[in-house]
Amino acid sequence: MRNALLVSALVLGTTVAAQAQQTRQLQGRVLDGTTGEALPGVTVVVKNTTIGATTDGDGKFALSVPEGGDVALTFSYIGYLPQTVSVGSQTQLKVSLKSDEKALDEVVVIGYGQVKKSDVTGSIVSVKEEDLKKVPSANVMETLQGRLPGVDITRSSGSAGSGVNIAVRGNRSITAQNGPLFIVDGVQYNSIQDINPNDIQSMEVLKDAASTAIYGSRGANGVIIVTTKKGAAGQPRVTINSYYGITDAVYYPRVNDAAAYVAQKREANRTTGTWTGPADDSKIFTPLEIQNIANGTGTDWMDMLLRQGVQQEHQIGLSGGSDKTKFYTSFDYFNEQGLFRMDDLNRYSIRFNLDQEINSKVRVGLQSQLTYFNQDRRRDPTNQANKINPLLTPYDENGQLSVFPNAGNFINPLIDEQEGNYQNNVRTTRTFVTGYASYQILPSLNLRSNLGLTLSSARTGIYQGSNTLDRNGSVAQSAYGTEFVTNWSWENILNYNKTFGNHAITATGVTSLLTFNTENSNAQGRNQLLDYQGFYALANANQQVGINSGYVNSKLISFTGRVQYNFKSRYLLTLTGRSDGSSVLAPGNKWAFFPSAAVAWRIIEEDFMKGLTPITDLKLRASYGRAGNYDIPAYSTQSLLVRIPFAFGESSTPAYTFANRIGNKALGWELSNTLNFGLDFALLNNRFTGTVDVYDTRTSDLLLNRVLPATSGYSIVTENAGKTRNRGIEVGLNALVLEKNDFRWNAGLTWFKNKEEITALTVSGNDVTNRWFIGSPVNVFYDYEKVGIWQTNEADAAKAYGQKPGQIKVRDLDGSNTITAAGDRKVLGSTVPKWSGSFNTDVSYKGFDLSLQFFARIGQMLNYEYNGFFDPQGIENSSRQNYWTPENPSNDYPRPDASLSKSTLQNALYGTTLLYEDGSYAKLRAATLGYTFPAGLASRLRMSSLRVYVQGKNLYTWSHIDNYDPERGGAITTPIPRVLTAGINLGF
Repeated sequence: MRNALLVSALVLGTTVAAQAQQTRQLQGRVLDGTTGEALPGVTVVVKNTTIGATTDGDGKFALSVPEGGDVALTFSYIGYLPQTVSVGSQTQLKVSLKSDEKALDEVVVIGYGQVKKSDVTGSIVSVKEEDLKKVPSANVMETLQGRLPGVDITRSSGSAGSGVNIAVRGNRSITAQNGPLFIVDGVQYNSIQDINPNDIQSMEVLKDAASTAIYGSRGANGVIIVTTKKGAAGQPRVTINSYYGITDAVYYPRVNDAAAYVAQKREANRTTGTWTGPADDSKIFTPLEIQNIANGTGTDWMDMLLRQGVQQEHQIGLSGGSDKTKFYTSFDYFNEQGLFRMDDLNRYSIRFNLDQEINSKVRVGLQSQLTYFNQDRRRDPTNQANKINPLLTPYDENGQLSVFPNAGNFINPLIDEQEGNYQNNVRTTRTFVTGYASYQILPSLNLRSNLGLTLSSARTGIYQGSNTLDRNGSVAQSAYGTEFVTNWSWENILNYNKTFGNHAITATGVTSLLTFNTENSNAQGRNQLLDYQGFYALANANQQVGINSGYVNSKLISFTGRVQYNFKSRYLLTLTGRSDGSSVLAPGNKWAFFPSAAVAWRIIEEDFMKGLTPITDLKLRASYGRAGNYDIPAYSTQSLLVRIPFAFGESSTPAYTFANRIGNKALGWELSNTLNFGLDFALLNNRFTGTVDVYDTRTSDLLLNRVLPATSGYSIVTENAGKTRNRGIEVGLNALVLEKNDFRWNAGLTWFKNKEEITALTVSGNDVTNRWFIGSPVNVFYDYEKVGIWQTNEADAAKAYGQKPGQIKVRDLDGSNTITAAGDRKVLGSTVPKWSGSFNTDVSYKGFDLSLQFFARIGQMLNYEYNGFFDPQGIENSSRQNYWTPENPSNDYPRPDASLSKSTLQNALYGTTLLYEDGSYAKLRAATLGYTFPAGLASRLRMSSLRVYVQGKNLYTWSHIDNYDPERGGAITTPIPRVLTAGINLGF
């Protein structure tokens, strides 16, 4: 205590003495020595004192310096050589800094700070602002597909507003979440689809444990940091970005047309002896069907459902400010009309960012966004459309839509489109606000406090009339649901930066508190009094009226420290430690510590490299660290009650039982340890650059949902059990192939391979029930292996297995001469590709620019939904297949058989083996042709810049599967569309 008082007295005395000295005001401006542009954020310090300032957005600074004496100022800035200037009697200074030609001056944002790219010790991919705009999209992550080594981005649906699937270096968890953490302006934000790419200044993807450890448990699956734009001093600047596009379903497999349907049904009944020729058609077809066969009448139901969709977005941004106050604001409207009617999305968003300098030491700011979604969804009609008889017609003789065409069993696939018959409307409002206050305690010491708030309010209303696909003639049903989400975050960051001689140290300390709250409610009922009331007035429903509501609350508290050491920009060391406490986990297991260490050797700085002029940069990196995961449902440690129907005699009474999940009082952290080696290099004056990373991630204590025996009274329990391993290699290359006069050609290549495997489970051996197998990835296909179709000359061999020619032949793996589930099934393949890659090329000549983006995923397997539409009886329509007949001894598909139901084929005759396909594919992801008008012409039009462009997305796909885009992953519900777009970018 005495020492603390003594230190305080000394500090106070020093301060008073300093203030007692006579001072004078000094102002100045710092510029780039090459371009003459202002440099914001330059640190200015009076040599041998703690007096200092930082330049503003216009490069200006002001500070008080001691009167008299030899006063000198030291100027330092990332990417520039430090410079010391003697002041003398001057009151106005203009200083030009020279760039450090030896250093890579690109700044990379890391957790709670930023560093020069040359000083990065972890595996980080930085995305430039111009790359985010190359493929206009509602979701910025879709724009980056294939451009980030180690980041697998796919779109699994083509519906309006559909999201993307993102995996960084594979799946570590089996039942916990595997998605990355998004940090927007320093605060966690899960709805990345809200952020307009035109509002983003930069993005960084943190992949190894050394980079993500500062986010602790939240960074186990990678971290994506988004920094939005800020204003700058000077004249206000206006930007307008607008595009309009049309969409088509170019890759969609079609089922049998009328003629093929007739042929398959005839063959199915020929197999059973019912049909021997056209004279027997009356035995298997109705009079209307026979008439339509004779007239050549048929209906392509998918053609009647699909339409040409629309994608459009219009954004205006405004930035500006003064030396003290800077702002950026934008307004955005996005609209997508899907490939099906009643599939529409409207998104409106407003962003406002403000930075205010209170004085030379204190800054405050605000980043905020308000987003409103109004979305109409529809029940996917493709399942019905692909099964219904193509000999039927959708309208009767009076031109009215037939609810059940030809009085059959299939409801009309167009029925939901009838006015007032079906509604599924979702309205969501999200508010994202983060405010900060920054205090420059000393020139080398800064304290910043961030306070973030995310509010989300959603309402879902669903009405299904009696004659809809869902109700299929039953009474109407409605549901009305609400959800309100409140997420708070409060973080305090203390940053210390000091350079002395050849040494530089940056130390960061963070305290963090995050809260997550969700409230929801739902009401539903059937047989409303008035159909036109839709999902409102649910009290008028007189059947199965029910209400329920829920509340979920969780918290995360964290303490973090990081030290970065730099010696001569040659030897780099980063040490990080974070302690996280989660309320989701069990008492005694709530806290975990996540350490990491990373080193880097900038070989290019060594004396022996000075003569090797072709090599511009060469750096070797190594890191090891731990991250955690707790992303499971809250209250998984508790056994919960649910209400069930119950009665005493004729009187109903409330009753309760345990939910299907039993609580686990020992539930703890899932832990991942990652070892990473990396090499960064640049050749020929940075014309050719590249990065190679090799990693090995081992995850233990998996948060696993273990299936329990029915005798326990429960279904599952979440346990810490099992292990996984992910290891792989990532390569990113970029080359400025040619730059001469007005011509420039740049090319980029990414390639990455990840081997994902389970190394241990809850019990010894494999978990066949859940399809989890040691040595295999998490998501695999486990089934019999189809080797063909039994042929006529194999009748005796087929009989030995209880089969006959024309049926599916599978491999007898154990050689027992019988096919059993235990002995003859195997892991056939996985949804994980063997490797993925992309190739991007950009060519510009004068004002014209052309860019092409190719993307590939090779070695994955699909469960192809289309193949499952095959109906051996010929009652439902079928996928178009090369099936076996005595005249066509195919090995592809079994013979149609009217006595064989689809379920029997699937469950007893190995029909599931027909579903698996090689899902490897490559696609021309995007092609863009643009023209930027000369500055002089733009100026005469009162603009600072003007660019127009046309673009195509998903233009062509190379695949083993005809008429299908394998990016869907096997589903054929809503196809991913091809998009043709025209756009304009304006600046004022």
